[in-house]
Amino acid sequence: MNIPPNKDEITLSELLLLLRTQIWILVAITVLAASLSIAYAKLATEWFRAEVVLIPAEQKNAGLAGSLGALGGLAGIAGINLGDNNTTEPVATLKSGEFLRAFIEDQNLLPVLFANQWDSKAKRWKGSDQKHWPDVRDGIRYFSKRIQDVSEDPKTRLVTLTIEWTDAATAAKWANMLVERLNSRMRERALLDAERNVTYLRQELAKADVLALQESVTRLLENEMQKMMVARGNTEYSFRVIDSARIPKWRSSPKRVQVVILGTAAGGILAVFLAVLRARGRASRATTR
Repeated sequence: MNIPPNKDEITLSELLLLLRTQIWILVAITVLAASLSIAYAKLATEWFRAEVVLIPAEQKNAGLAGSLGALGGLAGIAGINLGDNNTTEPVATLKSGEFLRAFIEDQNLLPVLFANQWDSKAKRWKGSDQKHWPDVRDGIRYFSKRIQDVSEDPKTRLVTLTIEWTDAATAAKWANMLVERLNSRMRERALLDAERNVTYLRQELAKADVLALQESVTRLLENEMQKMMVARGNTEYSFRVIDSARIPKWRSSPKRVQVVILGTAAGGILAVFLAVLRARGRASRATTR
């Protein structure tokens, strides 16, 4: 069937007739697309997703700022936190490049993340140009963009850390390790802050000559001492683990059924498009003769 080259649209009946006359070409292209989709779905690298569900650990210093009145300003100047616990700092730390840098370097992950560029026998990067060798900056970017995801539900306050990797056991291991390292990091930071605040408050208490001021500073001092005890005795300092990461049983990608369906559909659409172009080309050559 020939379609007039100057005709912009074709009717459904014309299209069906055209497809009938070129049925074998359509079938061949569609089958080829389906075959390629199946091959990709089987050969593509499998990825597995491990998740840790967290909830902020509660702190017991809520309301202290209000009861201290004007002295709360002094605490703020000293850098003493009197507010409720929140997830802003821990989540930001978990996403930070500095935190990921330490994790990648401590675990020596660069050869794992960029295994295709690493010569395992020679224990060195492939190629002679060091400019093309991946460094920790590449590792941080790859890890944060492709491997790690952190999401937070503002209603439930639940935080979900997701790790996707090509090995199921490794994905679960990294997810749990990151949470442990985060809590440890936040504990150490809290201890350092509390120790600094205790030193400062003791100095202020020694200088205070008003009884009311001495009582307020003492309350602040007690609060900081409580923080130190909580940090020393609680391994889940910032987040409590609601559901730790387990080795995933099923892959997260590729989704083979969807890949095959979409690939076959794309091949069929491409076949119809090529059939129409082929018919128009024939009609155009016929009119020029």
